This record gives sequence, C-alpha cells and structure tokens, in this order.
Amino acid sequence: MSLQERLLEDMKEAMKGRNKEKLSVIRMARAAIKDKEINERKDLSDEEVIEVLSKLVKQNRDSISEYKKAGQDEKIEEINREIDILQEYLPEQLSKEELVKIVEEVIADTNAESMRDMGKVMGGIMPKVKGRADGNLVNQLVRERLQ
Repeated sequence: MSLQERLLEDMKEAMKGRNKEKLSVIRMARAAIKDKEINERKDLSDEEVIEVLSKLVKQNRDSISEYKKAGQDEKIEEINREIDILQEYLPEQLSKEELVKIVEEVIADTNAESMRDMGKVMGGIMPKVKGRADGNLVNQLVRERLQ
C-alpha cells in the first residue's frame, strides 16, 4: 500500500470514528501533497510524499517557537499533536547516537576541519538522513563537531 493510499484509508477511518483532529491533519497533508502534484504535473512517489510530510512537520516545529514567545501553550499542545499524527507516516526517526555516528563519518570522509567546511559536511549528511532526522538537530551536531 502506498503512502497516499494509507493516508486515504486513515482519513476514512478518522471520518468513521469522528476523530476531527486526525481528520483535519490528514486533510491538510493530502492538500499539500495534491498541491505539489499539481505544481509538478505528476503523481508523487512515496519518497516525494515523505518530503512533503517532512516539510509540514518542520513548519509546525518552527511555529512552536513563535507560539512559545507569545505564551500560547494551548496552541503549542495542538501543534505537537499534529506533529505526532504526521510522524506516523514518516520513516522512523534516527536516534541522536545514530546521527552523531553519521556526522562523524561524514566529517572524516570529507576531511572537514573547521566551520568553513560546514556546507560540504551538511551536503554529505542530508541525503543520508532525509526524512529521518530534523535538519536543525543535524546542523547543531555538525556545528558542535566542527568548533
């Protein structure tokens, strides 16, 4: 079953179960996927669907910091629940230890020595962790290792 088929089936289940929150999140995700399909004039592969869902998770995480500044704890909880629902459709996230190992391997492979090599290191890491790790966390780990 493709990821889009799974989203459709889960949407139907959410409708039957009257789970408004899950239904809303799945509809939002399907709309983002459909929008990308229309823009690119093709059906998306599962990998491309994962990219769209990862982007939605990242946008939600970015908005959390704004709501923290505004002191809107209720909205933060809602966004965290949305992230949890979206992550059900993403590959399992890498642990911090696994990420550290990948970061150190890429640094060794690229012979990176300082912050000037950050782009080279990030370019080597991101394809390996695509959809399985938060880019901000990867960035933070690379900075710690290169300083």
